[in-house]
Amino acid sequence: MADETGRRQLLLLHGLGATGEVWLPWAPLLEHRWAGRWLAPDLAGHGWSPPLSAYSFEALGERVVAGLGPVADRLGPHDRLVVLGHSLGGVVALALAARTRRLPVDAVIGLGIKVAWSPGELDKARELAQRPVTWFASRDEAARRYLRVAGLAGLFAPDHPVVDAGLRQEDGRWRLAMDPAAFAVGEPRLPALLAATDVPVLLARGEQDPMVTDAQLKELGVPVVTLPGLGHNAHVEDPAAVLDLLAPYAAPDRP
Repeated sequence: MADETGRRQLLLLHGLGATGEVWLPWAPLLEHRWAGRWLAPDLAGHGWSPPLSAYSFEALGERVVAGLGPVADRLGPHDRLVVLGHSLGGVVALALAARTRRLPVDAVIGLGIKVAWSPGELDKARELAQRPVTWFASRDEAARRYLRVAGLAGLFAPDHPVVDAGLRQEDGRWRLAMDPAAFAVGEPRLPALLAATDVPVLLARGEQDPMVTDAQLKELGVPVVTLPGLGHNAHVEDPAAVLDLLAPYAAPDRP
């Protein structure tokens, strides 16, 4: 991370099933196109972040805030946070921007947030949350399952280093690092989250993302950007295109 002061600092939040490592391909671009520090933590119950006793967007946000401690201590008096979250991470980003949290959030960009949930989809999520941990005989089997759960199949090879953070090995067996209970986080209440913040919010989606439509996003009354030719994991498919959304915030703040 760049060590600058008086700048906007970038917080990158991954989606359900993934880990903070999913942002690693961004590192070379951020080195040249982002002036301040950047941080990509694991959400609770993902990667190396311990699980929660119960999952909610607020609780996930609280864990992020707790992990920000040392970073927040290094923020200069004029530093601000720009939060870019994908899918679940986008909802957590909005929770972090609530005026009651009093965090120095300057803007939120939510990418690929699923807005509408059917009763069947919510029932399926609750069922997944109650399943016991699945064990695999090989890393390759576990890696392929991880990529499917995280929606990254076809975007990373099973042996890619990014996959490592999503796996655990115990006694010669492999499992996903993700806590299955995280599937039960529930349906995001986007109108309420947006009403609870005073910071600028931009919602974006890949043109081919089957999880959310332009019309659903535009009903929320905030600016919407559609990224041509991209799908749900637009930040992995074309990092530069998603990074372009940060352009208004990339320059240093001027007190």
